[in-house]
Amino acid sequence: MRLSAHRAHLGYCTNIHPGESWPEVRAALATELLSVRARVAPGRSFGIGLRLSALAAQQLEAPGELERFGEWLGANDLYVFTINGFVHGAFHGTRVKERVYLPDWRDPERLDYTDRLGRLLAALLPPDVEGSVSSVPLGFRSELHAEPELQACAAQLLRHAATLVRLEEATGRRVALALEPEPCCTLETVAEAASYFGRFLRSEAAAAQLAALTGLSRARASAALRTHLGVCLDACHAAVEFESVAAALAALDAADVGVKKLQLSSGLRIERDGEAMREALEAFADQVYLHQVVVREASGQLARYVDLDQALARPVDGDSEWRVHFHVPIFRRELGAFDSTQGWLGELLAAQRERGVSRQLEVETYTWQVLPAHLRQASVSDDIARELEWVLDELGEART
Repeated sequence: MRLSAHRAHLGYCTNIHPGESWPEVRAALATELLSVRARVAPGRSFGIGLRLSALAAQQLEAPGELERFGEWLGANDLYVFTINGFVHGAFHGTRVKERVYLPDWRDPERLDYTDRLGRLLAALLPPDVEGSVSSVPLGFRSELHAEPELQACAAQLLRHAATLVRLEEATGRRVALALEPEPCCTLETVAEAASYFGRFLRSEAAAAQLAALTGLSRARASAALRTHLGVCLDACHAAVEFESVAAALAALDAADVGVKKLQLSSGLRIERDGEAMREALEAFADQVYLHQVVVREASGQLARYVDLDQALARPVDGDSEWRVHFHVPIFRRELGAFDSTQGWLGELLAAQRERGVSRQLEVETYTWQVLPAHLRQASVSDDIARELEWVLDELGEART
């Protein structure tokens, strides 16, 4: 949806719908997405946050397929403004866990996949809309953290920036890559992402490399880095890391890093550790997704756990506060034995309302299939509609 303030767009990420092939994605768009649109925005142009696996992206590039999809979008007054390029492979119905970060940004396969998504989005974007592709925060920290590896990732990112520069020159459509900080990843926090950009992607050396790849002047290459490379700020991830909204935005401003997309999401928040809380949390320990946990000890120190089962194995400490990377419906603040991080998201939306943090807003609650039963009593399309309606209310936007 086109919002009234700050030339922003709102949609939801279709990674909530199972589907790894392009025919499966198309089927979900024709049923679930149209159902959501009928409730939330009848008679209005409706924006899509499209999730494409590597397989689906390849199939969409087949001769005639992209044209047919564009015709379908036009016939239904729909448009694609962002693509989720985080997950390269399967995302539903199988064990995903730490494989979600592969291939990482050292691997040419990640570059090829993201280049393809950029081409597809440039072909789909309306002429007056800038697009974004969100991606992994380089990789998984235990696998990718050494200085040479960070430099190798930067070199790949600069090659992708060159692709985006050439796409804009050829099509007139502007696409940006948005790296998405996440707990236990190479870029774990917004502050770490800002630091990485400052060292590797906002330097004179980076501008010189992009200039060599594109033929741009050094000054234009430096500007292109700011245009085409930024971050995706996921509200759940930042809240789980105990970052503050103000500090996160200040760090990005100081590093001159644009927020190319806001992912509107909430995680689990437990004010005090205890046996009852532990029992309630066990229902969220699924075997599909990774659910990182950050615990703030009574001393104020942060303890991090790669997955929920590891955190549940620690001794009970009634004075600690837990935050869990498990996306829950954003319209729910209370979740039985604990709360959500909805308050953090509310602060972020207040900042969006006041200053226009980003032009791309995407609701992302991909865990619907593994939510405990008491949190998914309605249909998936009904819950997505409620999430979008909650966001519109928070932003002071008309629903229809």
